[in-house]
Amino acid sequence: MNPDYLKRLSDEKLNLLLRAKGAVLIEGPKWCGKTSSAEEVAGSVLYMQDADNSKMNILTAQAKPSLLLEGETPRLLDEWQVASELWNAVRFAVDKRRKKGQFILTGSVIPTRTDDMHTGTGRIARMKMRTMSLYETGDSTGEVSLKSLFDGNTDIEGKSPLTIEKLAFVINRGGWPAVAKETDEKIALTVAADYVEAVANEDISKADGIEKNPERVKALMRSLSRNVSGEAKATTILNDLLANDEALSQATVHQYINALKKIFVIEDLPAWSAKLRSKTAIRTTAKRHFTDPSIATASLRAAPKRLLSDFNTFGLLFESLCIRDLRVYAESIDGSVFHYRDKSGFEVDSIIQLADGRWGAAEIKMGASEIEEAAENLLKLHKIVDTEKMNEPSFLMVLTGTEYAFQMKNGVWVVPLGCLKN
Repeated sequence: MNPDYLKRLSDEKLNLLLRAKGAVLIEGPKWCGKTSSAEEVAGSVLYMQDADNSKMNILTAQAKPSLLLEGETPRLLDEWQVASELWNAVRFAVDKRRKKGQFILTGSVIPTRTDDMHTGTGRIARMKMRTMSLYETGDSTGEVSLKSLFDGNTDIEGKSPLTIEKLAFVINRGGWPAVAKETDEKIALTVAADYVEAVANEDISKADGIEKNPERVKALMRSLSRNVSGEAKATTILNDLLANDEALSQATVHQYINALKKIFVIEDLPAWSAKLRSKTAIRTTAKRHFTDPSIATASLRAAPKRLLSDFNTFGLLFESLCIRDLRVYAESIDGSVFHYRDKSGFEVDSIIQLADGRWGAAEIKMGASEIEEAAENLLKLHKIVDTEKMNEPSFLMVLTGTEYAFQMKNGVWVVPLGCLKN
């Protein structure tokens, strides 16, 4: 075990899945800490991208993959997709051994499925890993628990240590484990910048095996950054890019966006399907988000000082930061995050729904001046949701960049992001 390992909320889920299934697949963006987390519980490790042995490992996987599965369990197969033959080999070994917790597979790319690849259903559990939340990096006090809000706890208070300047910094730094505790701003911002370069110059082409123009990739990521936290369609992105790239087509934009999703750079926020009292149509368009807000700041070269002089962009990226954290917290308590928008244009930034059907809603507002309006929005949502067919909301919350956590007289919670945890 590594004494410098930073504990993750996903650790508990990994241990649970290892007790429940023969193998666990951990997927997520490159550098988010998948390998480090897996190493903490692995009995042995095979690094498929080890430069000294990678060619031999690939040849062995093609000839007799079972040889690579030998070792103390759980055996970690890091970046297994380098040799897709390992997938069926793991599935077969799990069937043959009839034991739990035999393998951990990690991957930063969703591989293209082949006809002979088994689904792995029942043998290989999947879990998604994200960059670190503010609670995991120590930037949130964790005085307000999302689980407590779902459980109806009203004895909640807290005080966020995050100033507006610190918020600008943590958005730029991101949740990358390598700089989670870094206080030197210049060093802290290097990981996100290097990540964008790696995506544009190398990783995106590996996603589908199709060579892509690095400058075009960077332009696309800048456009996505300008449209973060919005519902921009591919046509909108295309129109944004055409001014500087007349040869670009909608098909190419779709291809690039799909490739970014396959390497976990983009993770859009799906729309919530609620049962309403009226026949109002719910929009199903997903909201655009990167897996970490620092990808957007690095793409735009929007350093902390620049964010502090552009509060419109700051607000959109703050929303993206909140969505990242809400996803981490929700998934640790068996939940998912959505957004709501209907045909009238009425929208709510985030809906957190648990597997048991309980749900809560959160509007995201960085400053205090918008809290009352946001609370009214949440109360309006409560009125239009048919609570005879769905549960009453467990909570209504305004998630903010302000200082204090408290409950308003109308029952709506005001919770600073710097106080929140799972």
